[in-house]
Amino acid sequence: MSEQSCAPTERGILIIGLGLIGGSLAAALKEAGFEGRIVACDRDADEVARGIDMGLIDAGSTELAPWVADSSLIVLAVPVLAMEAVLRELAPHLGDQVITDVGSTKGAIEAAVERVFGGMPPRFVPGHPIAGSEKSGVAASNPALYRRHKVILTPRADTDPDALARVRALWAACGAELLEMDVARHDQVLARTSHLPHLLAFSLVDTLARQDERLEIFRYAAGGFRDFTRIAGSDPVMWRDIFSANREAVLGALDEFEAGVARLRRAMTDNDGDAMLAVFDRASHARQYFDTLLNQTSYQAMEQRNIRYRVTPGGDVRGRIRVPGDKSISHRSIMLGALAEGVTEVHGFLEGEDSLATLQAFREMGVAIEGPHQGRVTIHGVGLHGLTAPAGPLYVGNSGTAMRLFAGLLAGQAFDTELTGDVSLNKRPMGRVADPLREMGAVIETAEGGRPPLTIRGGQALRGIRYDMPMASAQVKSCLLLAGLYAEGETRVREPAPTRDHTERMLNGFGYAVQRAADEAWLQGDGRLTASPIDVPSDISSAAFYLVAAAITPGSDLLLEHVGTNPTRIGVINILKAMGADLELLNPREVGGEPVADIRVRHAPLKGIDIPVDQVPLAIDEFPVLFIAAANAEGVTRLRGAEELRVKESDRIKAMADGLAILGVENTVHPDGIDIVGRADASDTHVAHYRGGHVDSLGDHRIAMAFAIAALRAESEIVIDDCANVATSFPGFVDLARRVGLALEEQEVS
Repeated sequence: MSEQSCAPTERGILIIGLGLIGGSLAAALKEAGFEGRIVACDRDADEVARGIDMGLIDAGSTELAPWVADSSLIVLAVPVLAMEAVLRELAPHLGDQVITDVGSTKGAIEAAVERVFGGMPPRFVPGHPIAGSEKSGVAASNPALYRRHKVILTPRADTDPDALARVRALWAACGAELLEMDVARHDQVLARTSHLPHLLAFSLVDTLARQDERLEIFRYAAGGFRDFTRIAGSDPVMWRDIFSANREAVLGALDEFEAGVARLRRAMTDNDGDAMLAVFDRASHARQYFDTLLNQTSYQAMEQRNIRYRVTPGGDVRGRIRVPGDKSISHRSIMLGALAEGVTEVHGFLEGEDSLATLQAFREMGVAIEGPHQGRVTIHGVGLHGLTAPAGPLYVGNSGTAMRLFAGLLAGQAFDTELTGDVSLNKRPMGRVADPLREMGAVIETAEGGRPPLTIRGGQALRGIRYDMPMASAQVKSCLLLAGLYAEGETRVREPAPTRDHTERMLNGFGYAVQRAADEAWLQGDGRLTASPIDVPSDISSAAFYLVAAAITPGSDLLLEHVGTNPTRIGVINILKAMGADLELLNPREVGGEPVADIRVRHAPLKGIDIPVDQVPLAIDEFPVLFIAAANAEGVTRLRGAEELRVKESDRIKAMADGLAILGVENTVHPDGIDIVGRADASDTHVAHYRGGHVDSLGDHRIAMAFAIAALRAESEIVIDDCANVATSFPGFVDLARRVGLALEEQEVS
């Protein structure tokens, strides 16, 4: 987001080079209310005169020396190859002025500065606004040119902090978004995202323009040609200078592009439809991702957004709804479908950001994937050994499931990979999967404290192990079974308590034998997966919010359709029934090896219980909303044996305890659980059970949704901060909540 700032307080600003960039800077400063003097120097006297006539600058000329002394900040807006000559002319007149520039190749500019001054002056702050136009000259100046556009600054360790702050203030006044990076990184990024596209556009137009039938070609060219080649209308001299100044980085980007074209040419020569589809589909979704980044709606951009929920008390919970597909099964459907031989059709896929991150990661490893479209995904599997090395780190968003399962299947690949996630995920412990994988022969490096990012070295010979898990974790179990697909011999995992068994069920569905007995699951390595259709049931973790909503609200009657009722996932149902909830499972059936049912829930008085320890692993993700059920029960609800809640997206025990306390719900926190004193009794079914308040979800989607449900029985509004991550697990939560009767308002907060 743009920095909020008043106009800079410089006594005077000198712009050297009054073209589009320099003129637009002057125009933006004038519009922002800058009260100092803006002067300019340009070798074209007509440009200076035009800038004065337009009211952009107060004075100027073709001479540099007269304007330096009275200016406290100098902006170099000349072509990159002209920079050294301008600096040599400027140097004798300098005092303590702050200097910045607008060049797009920082390495060349830094080298020119060092040749002139013998080093980088501390008050020189290199900068580059990512904005422009095909038009040129001061007449094209636009005061909005930098608004909501990025300006990259490349300060060094010894850059004067005051100088940096003043340059930041300059661009912030223009409405720009300020970023900082080192010079080498800047030039590499710009070579790929700006310089290479311009080079290709110039080349394509030049190639076609030299053909005899060029008039016919251009006459019938469609919008795609126009859009792609628009940038070839840019200033040729400027771009010649840019390509010369950033030669090495552009040549590196061109090498990568030529290699990509060669791969596509081979696929076309061989009539390899899957290879072509993989390229086109990966590119299509990368382009869509670029759009969502610009609009601040993607899973990577959401860290920059602050979503707040305001939920008004009251309402009933009635109707018939189907919540999105199961996230755990959606993750696994993509993973196993990609590693299978043949084409896997998936229906009911959860189009949430976590699942989409998994899907995109496999695209980056060469898997052709069609969709998703209304929950349908088609995966062209490459087999267990068909993945290819991604171009960079694999980003899995906020998903601990994806991170841990990927660690297992990537440990057996021939190439190196790096796994990273968002800020929240990168704080979560990964030693619980890294340590047993190392016992199998994997080479895995973690950040400090065993946290992401994970670097997984390829080409390792894995061996099967027998592993007794110290904690009940489906993620750890699944990780080791997936690594076992690539291991020599048998991989056997024993769990201290039952956990969800989606991986075992789905592996068997894909024709890979997994044995299960008592508390153990095991498989032999070196098998194969065969493509199989998957119908993803609705996620019981998402359904849980509405189960509790109806259970605590007088007059409610809600039917949830096609909900997964896997025995390893129904802890929330068992616990709610034990508390007295009126729950009924209708039309039980099996779909693709997974049991499903429709669930009808109506209001009934709830009572506090001691939650059975054997149900804890079966409801580990649902406890935030179960705590809301406990707050609306009569008596005390006690939870023990839930240490796992401490290392989820947040410390969910503490986060919920803090929020409940704000609402006036008495609770006592224990290392492995919590006691919650319910505020209900049998005679107060139509009154509020606690007050409203302002709570912080700590970026945890389940905390945010739980307190939204709590508002149904609050005496005043509940405001919940930091709710952007709800999209990671439950797209459409707000719309469904409103549909069943919640008065929920979603706000974006600056």
